[in-house]
Amino acid sequence: MKILIITFGSLGDVQPYVALGKGLKAAGHVVTICTACRFEPFITSHGIEYGYMTDELLRLMDTDVGRDAIEDTVGLLGVLRTVLKIKKYLKPLTKEMIIDSWKAAQAADPDIVVFHPKASGAVSIAEKLNIPAIMANLQPMIVPTSEFPIAGVPSLKLGGWYNRATYSLISLGVRMYSKIVNDFRKDMLDLDSFPKSSGMLYTAKGKPVPILHGYSPHVIPRPGDWPDHVSVNGYWFLDPMSQWKPSLQLQTFLEEGEPPVYIGFGSMVGRNPERLANIAIEALQKNNLRGILSTGRGGIKASHLPDGILEIDMAPHSWLFPRMSAIVHHGGAGTRGAALLAGKPMVICPFIADQPFWGERIHSLGVGPKPIPQKKLSVSRLGNALNEVSNNLKMQEQSVKLSQQIQDDNGVKNAVAAIEKVLKEYKK
Repeated sequence: MKILIITFGSLGDVQPYVALGKGLKAAGHVVTICTACRFEPFITSHGIEYGYMTDELLRLMDTDVGRDAIEDTVGLLGVLRTVLKIKKYLKPLTKEMIIDSWKAAQAADPDIVVFHPKASGAVSIAEKLNIPAIMANLQPMIVPTSEFPIAGVPSLKLGGWYNRATYSLISLGVRMYSKIVNDFRKDMLDLDSFPKSSGMLYTAKGKPVPILHGYSPHVIPRPGDWPDHVSVNGYWFLDPMSQWKPSLQLQTFLEEGEPPVYIGFGSMVGRNPERLANIAIEALQKNNLRGILSTGRGGIKASHLPDGILEIDMAPHSWLFPRMSAIVHHGGAGTRGAALLAGKPMVICPFIADQPFWGERIHSLGVGPKPIPQKKLSVSRLGNALNEVSNNLKMQEQSVKLSQQIQDDNGVKNAVAAIEKVLKEYKK
């Protein structure tokens, strides 16, 4: 079968789908991934077909406007403020991304569409092609449950009605783009507008869209009130990059002392990357710890590095993290999953959206201290957190235990089986 995967975002929003795509390819399917064009070499290097999508929205995040937006996007109110701030950029870029997805679908001629929730046009594309669509989500933020509120809102002790009610905010977000999607349906697909109750969780005919979740049930158990068409499959990890070779400088640094602490914030680029670097350096020195600072796309920028601290541009997390003593990061899906798989305690310094939710979850699992919001990050706070992850043996043991449970999930295999089941049932 031919399978089209549509996703968008940072590397953490792409890499799990590449792992899923490789699993589908190994099962005998032809896979195309449509996402921002900056990831084309990464996708094709894994033997998967690429479908073009503009990456102008990612470029926007690298500008001063984007950096300011990231700094202000904390919790759902922060997300709404950011959306309103960059609304004039978002809508035309969203339209362009939907059209790119449709062109990629026409070229791929798929039997099924698997899509990230950010892929606004995916359900409509599947309807036009008369094929099924499956949402493949990395967060428990779409399907309502009474067991916990949506990420980004206060976790008030008001009972299940409150938790379930918070998910209505998703509908508000979908409605912001309903005109773009309906114009696309009318102008390019010759389809009627979506009913108000449809759009992401339901097809235009009112049928529920199957939903996969690419995280471990040991990290967040599947809520008991989720419907049967919603599953938690386990993480979608790429195989460790055993063939990747570090630079001589990195290899030497790792060999000459105790395992260092990794500190990096991925694609999160705030207003003052020098401030983050200086805090990280002083906190490491305060605890007499070696460290690796990952610059990412400019999230950390150091003007001077003392002995015992190395700056790198990048290294595959699957290769690097098992060689670390602890991981300090922003809480993004890819970095968080890799740290869990490596069995290392972590300190999460959330920037935006769902990252504070995951910071609290990691703390409750016993594999990290309380999260430190990046706006409150200081030498004292980070220093205390580093002291905890370095000396708390129970936290270190729990990290190893959770890693083994995650490895036993077989997340990619479970997701492939779920997709094949939907294909089989659709053809009946």
